[in-house]
Amino acid sequence: MVVSLSRRGDVEPFHAMDILAEANRLKAQGVPVISMAVGQPSDPAPARVLEAAAKALESGRIGYTDALGLAALRIAIAAHYADHYGLDIAPSRIAVTTGSSAAFNLAFLAMFDPGDRVAIAAPGYPAYRNIMAALGIEVVEIELGGDAYLHAGHIEAAHRVKPLKGVLFASPANPTGAVIPAAELKLLVETAEKLGIGVISDEIYHRLAYAAPDATALAYGSGVTVINSFSKYYCMTGWRIGWMVLPEPLVRQVERIAQSLYISPPELSQIAATEAFKATQELDAVKARYAWNRELLMKRLPELGFPLAAPMDGAFYAFCDVTRHTNDSMVFAQKMLAEAYVAATPGRDFDPLAGHRTMRFSYAGSHDEMVEAMARIENWLK
Repeated sequence: MVVSLSRRGDVEPFHAMDILAEANRLKAQGVPVISMAVGQPSDPAPARVLEAAAKALESGRIGYTDALGLAALRIAIAAHYADHYGLDIAPSRIAVTTGSSAAFNLAFLAMFDPGDRVAIAAPGYPAYRNIMAALGIEVVEIELGGDAYLHAGHIEAAHRVKPLKGVLFASPANPTGAVIPAAELKLLVETAEKLGIGVISDEIYHRLAYAAPDATALAYGSGVTVINSFSKYYCMTGWRIGWMVLPEPLVRQVERIAQSLYISPPELSQIAATEAFKATQELDAVKARYAWNRELLMKRLPELGFPLAAPMDGAFYAFCDVTRHTNDSMVFAQKMLAEAYVAATPGRDFDPLAGHRTMRFSYAGSHDEMVEAMARIENWLK
């Protein structure tokens, strides 16, 4: 048998999903695993979202939509930018996507050519690196070292070595939870635009910051592309629905590519997501539990020998230094799952160079689960 394999498929696996698969295998055997591995809310979508989906299913009319999404949802997203950020964003600049994952594909394809250099932070979300590598884009990983977030100085330094075509950053960030302060975000965007560097801002953890109001990169530059999703704050991971806010010159580019890659986002999810912005009271109650879990982990993890490697300012992650216990976080994560029945993500996913020293713990589960997980780890370490 002859099978043709491209080098583009030779990307690093997403180890968090491998850990999740093993956790699910143990659960299927009746093992009471607590998963802190995957960044997925444990709550269902809000009640009014579920009701809207049920009504749409009952009508039986679910089909294709425009490649950029339903007009009603794009209008609702534009209204969200007015309400939450005080920004006037035209619905025509918004593209609804099949989750943020499709949005990254579309942004990379519309903005960059093979061989272009695009900067990201390390540690950072592994799909950035893997998707761009598969597309032939040169990924420039900037090791943050002692810095909590990517800043203008990093970009200027990397650009001096060899010109960058783009920069991608997240605030709040995955895996660290770090938030770029508004003044630093403004300087970062303005510096990139001054140097002719395209900007993509991953804002999927907005509305999950604990110490400061959300600041969107859209406020600081006219050429910024923002990517967001209904997966995190809105508890709609499996619905696969997200959005982009694009500069006008990119809208038709993205639309043409989306027509061929995806045809359209799923209509059922779009109808449901239109109601998500009206569920703030229900969703803020979920966020309050995350804040409670955050306080617990900020105290307990350092007590257990896992000092925080970054501030837990947003999202629902604790990113920890594990070198007091191991120099191989992958093996450590596997042993912790097999022996303590607690799943967490090895840092290799987020930083191929220094990830053996770190692990990410997601605290999106129930408070009782977080208390039990800390107790299990403590007993296991003893």
